[in-house]
Amino acid sequence: MPIRRLFLAATLLAAPLAAGAQPVEGLYLGAGAGIGFTPDLNDSGVRLRTNDVGAAAVLSLGWGFGNGWRAEVEGNYRSDGVDRLSLNGRTVGGSGYLDRYGVMANLLFDFDLSSFGLAPSIYQPYLGIGGGYVWNEIRRSRFSVGGSGYRIEDTDPQFAYQAILGGAFGLGGAVPGLSLTAEYRFLGTLDPKIAIGRTSGPAQAGVPGSFEPGNTNHALLLGLRYAFNPPQAPAAAEAAPAAAAPAPARTFLVFFDWDRADLTERARQIIADAAAASRRTATTRIDVAGHADRSGTPQYNQRLSQRRAEAVSTELVRQGVAREEITVTAFGESKPLVPTADGVREPQNRRVEIVLR
Repeated sequence: MPIRRLFLAATLLAAPLAAGAQPVEGLYLGAGAGIGFTPDLNDSGVRLRTNDVGAAAVLSLGWGFGNGWRAEVEGNYRSDGVDRLSLNGRTVGGSGYLDRYGVMANLLFDFDLSSFGLAPSIYQPYLGIGGGYVWNEIRRSRFSVGGSGYRIEDTDPQFAYQAILGGAFGLGGAVPGLSLTAEYRFLGTLDPKIAIGRTSGPAQAGVPGSFEPGNTNHALLLGLRYAFNPPQAPAAAEAAPAAAAPAPARTFLVFFDWDRADLTERARQIIADAAAASRRTATTRIDVAGHADRSGTPQYNQRLSQRRAEAVSTELVRQGVAREEITVTAFGESKPLVPTADGVREPQNRRVEIVLR
């Protein structure tokens, strides 16, 4: 399989094919299988050519940090059949197998395409790099030169490195947290040293005792990834019973900088005003509700709005409000003050509402 065809297929992985990809936070498990292509192994006059298409498989256990970054540990396996073995330009055999198996540690980043109209809940491409240890094994490969028989039956582990280009397409409508993945992977190792043994006849000139070929592989994989902590759908708000004569509520708004949950001096002054007003009006309950704009993932914005609400609640307590009088709620991006499209940074939506009741 020509390398350019593999790269063309890898490019197609970056096109959205399905809906419902799940942002990853916390523990996840992934598995994939597919095809691979190995360029000729060539050194010291020995050239080993594999079949056009081999097999490849990976199994990974990872952790998503909720901000696009993921880290994982991976076990992998690749296998190719030996199509032809040549020595100094002359074909001398064509049997055996080339196997690779090892362990890698990978670092990946999921891209948020919300600003292009593709939210993470629809499609999420990712890139990754990895390093680890891979065992390179040639087995059951035999050839003959000048009436003498030889075999290659050896294994050499070496440091390995890889690059990953992929996309996640969600199956969350059927199973929350489950995604279909499609990937291109480039794997390489330091040159392994493979021994060549003689099985019969006298030693022949020109047959080395070992060779150290360059070693790379290109693979296309389809797989599944399951996140054990998928984003939860916002809970439906329960209808409050109608009150006969509700007391008027007073609201104070505290605004935040983008992607921040710390309080500015202006924010502290507003909170101090709210605390003073609660004492003057004999308030019995203070609702503190955190909000975020739509520039990040819904799951990240939920946590950000919670941090903002907690920061305001802590300042209210510092201003003399009893903690048991405060109710803290986080709405994420679900209740914008100014409706916007996904991915838009809107300052008025980055807020905490303090409601005195």
